[in-house]
Amino acid sequence: MTTPTLLPDHAEKLIRARRATRAFTPDAVPEDTMRAVFTLAGAAPSNSNTQPWNVEVVSGAARDRLSADLIAAHGEKRMSLDFPYRDDLYTGAYAQRRHEAGAAMYGALGIGRDDHEEREAFTAESLDFYGAPHVALLFLPPNAEERMAADLGMYGQTLLLAMTAYGIASCPQGLLSFYADTIRDSLGIHRISNNKLLFGISFGYADTSAPINNITVPRAALHQTTRFHS
Repeated sequence: MTTPTLLPDHAEKLIRARRATRAFTPDAVPEDTMRAVFTLAGAAPSNSNTQPWNVEVVSGAARDRLSADLIAAHGEKRMSLDFPYRDDLYTGAYAQRRHEAGAAMYGALGIGRDDHEEREAFTAESLDFYGAPHVALLFLPPNAEERMAADLGMYGQTLLLAMTAYGIASCPQGLLSFYADTIRDSLGIHRISNNKLLFGISFGYADTSAPINNITVPRAALHQTTRFHS
């Protein structure tokens, strides 16, 4: 027999409290808090304990330079991806869920489906990390493939939950990986590493007055994603 604990209730609150935040206050997260959060994230599982993640945490003047470089690269259409991506990757139910999430987000912003100018402006805002004072860039070794990407995904979710536990808002951003060379150049890490960028996480404290932070997106029912065998 197991001893009842409050852990299931705590887990329920923690996991459901995590959400993608797309409007932040300018308030910085204290350095000791950041170090505690990233230390906790290091407890994430990985294949044979290889821990293949390499993380660059960017704040202050370096953050502002990086944002400016990303917006410039976007304007000049200078994309550089370490891992391939294509829009037709998501079909059927996956495409429908993506559409519903986009509709909720742009609806909260009051941006119409055909308002390309406003949508482009919002993309530029995302490359400014939605105003977050910090961004973490999550890299893998140069030889990384799908197996290591799974490890980094587990690390990323652990990091997001650690941030939530410490009251830090966050937004995982796949778009940042579309400008991997720009990020390496801006941070000067191309001189010491050819690590491959999978995604980034903007983080800080949520602007609770922003409508974009109050949207809800539906989750698939258990029977739609999970089968139990016995």
